[in-house]
Amino acid sequence: MKLRLIPVGNVDNKILKKIKDGLEQTFGCPSKIEKEIDNLAQAYDPRRKQYSAPVLLSILKTQRVEKDEKVLGISDIDLYAPGLNFVFGEADTLSEVAIISLHRLRQDYYGLPPDEVLFQDRATKEAIHELGHTFGLGHCPDTRCIMQFSNTLADTDWKLAVFCNQCHPKLIR
Repeated sequence: MKLRLIPVGNVDNKILKKIKDGLEQTFGCPSKIEKEIDNLAQAYDPRRKQYSAPVLLSILKTQRVEKDEKVLGISDIDLYAPGLNFVFGEADTLSEVAIISLHRLRQDYYGLPPDEVLFQDRATKEAIHELGHTFGLGHCPDTRCIMQFSNTLADTDWKLAVFCNQCHPKLIR
């Protein structure tokens, strides 16, 4: 198994490297940071001033070429899904492709002082969570499990960056 990390738009290399390291440690498989996808116009909704996560997932699906790989798009743009104001990320379990957004994970988005360590922790958790879906996992009722659904940043901050004892054995490799 290998992971392909694809920047969707302009994403800082420092956070890409931190996420890569966290994913390799968690999933125990190699990962590679690929070339950026920069043609995002078709995913942009000018009324919302956000990008459609499902449209971006469709673009990312074309990037998956081998059976034993999973693709994670990493964006620094504001994402939404139909019926939701925003999403931290989304996964397509059938195609084993996921995307996360860093946009709302920073403290300064909410008018608070920047906290780089907290931001990196949140980004890694969201990446592990969305890739967890591509490994066949659903949402978990354990509030400390990485597969717990995050509706707010408080949810993301509360959960741990590890799979609980119920989810870990279910990882499909």
